[in-house]
Amino acid sequence: MTGASVQQEQPSAQKWAIVLHGGAGIINRSTMDRKTDAEYRASLGEAIHAGAAVLDCGGSSLDAVETSIRILEDNPLFNAGRGAVFAANGRNELDAAIMDGATLHAGAVAEVTRTRNPIGLARAVMEKSPHVLLSGSGAEEFSIYAGLEQVAPSFFFTERRWQSLLKQLQEEGMPIPSRPAGAPPPPAMPIAEIEPPDAHKFGTVGAVALDRRGNIAAGTSTGGTQAKRWGRVGDSPLIGAGTYASNQSCAVSATGTGEYFIRLTVARAICALVQYKGLKLQAAVDEVIHKELAALHGDGGVIAIAPDGQMAWSFNTSGMYRAKLAEDGKREVAIYSDEP
Repeated sequence: MTGASVQQEQPSAQKWAIVLHGGAGIINRSTMDRKTDAEYRASLGEAIHAGAAVLDCGGSSLDAVETSIRILEDNPLFNAGRGAVFAANGRNELDAAIMDGATLHAGAVAEVTRTRNPIGLARAVMEKSPHVLLSGSGAEEFSIYAGLEQVAPSFFFTERRWQSLLKQLQEEGMPIPSRPAGAPPPPAMPIAEIEPPDAHKFGTVGAVALDRRGNIAAGTSTGGTQAKRWGRVGDSPLIGAGTYASNQSCAVSATGTGEYFIRLTVARAICALVQYKGLKLQAAVDEVIHKELAALHGDGGVIAIAPDGQMAWSFNTSGMYRAKLAEDGKREVAIYSDEP
């Protein structure tokens, strides 16, 4: 395989490991300046070390996954939380999911607009409700009930994402929404100077982890697809499509064009190949991403981890923000397809 895969590592069952991603898409060296490249790598490093610190102190894989994703949600570089893209109506509509591989318990939310960290709300749905997936106003109501931090919708506003939305809507001849209430005044510089050349419309953040008890977990958070309409929900909050974890197979978090991941139930399909066909983790992710997903002309990638410590990632785009770290191992951070 090319640099779109990572070699398997198999630490003992007593050693922790963690893998994370910050989205896959059109991410090229030729359009990424050194400063932006360094910022992404530093941000991925910060998030993975925070999750690793939880695991190193004997924390659970669930705690590690949530910790890493919270950091990425608070970072405006990524399409989740504060860096989320805008829907066509001018709102940031956030989705997230989390799953415990030991119990198959899961929680997810869609179209959230006021919860600071959607991954925390997804976990609250899992632990404090009898349900798996809540959406829209119901999810917002539950968030308040669960005591999670609430913010004004403008908290998620970033100028580059707003200008990117306006540019797309203008090109497609669609109505332009009003600037969100509470957003800072519009800047004077033109759109072309605001939007970085490496900007891409699709993105997600996610993490998978293995703790010292041998339990695995997966989590995913996203702002969805830029200029989405009609309450569109992608694969990220759908258990089995963009997020899945089972101690009987593996944990997976996906990123890409969600419609294809939903049709293929990508996350569960990978786990099934591991559980029922006995494939090694890297072979399983490559089978689904480079064969099944590619056959549908779907784009994106996944990260995965198994209870025996195997770690893997695979993607069919020009880049995927990604990192991995195992106990007693060396941290690896990568962006482009020609990196290991």
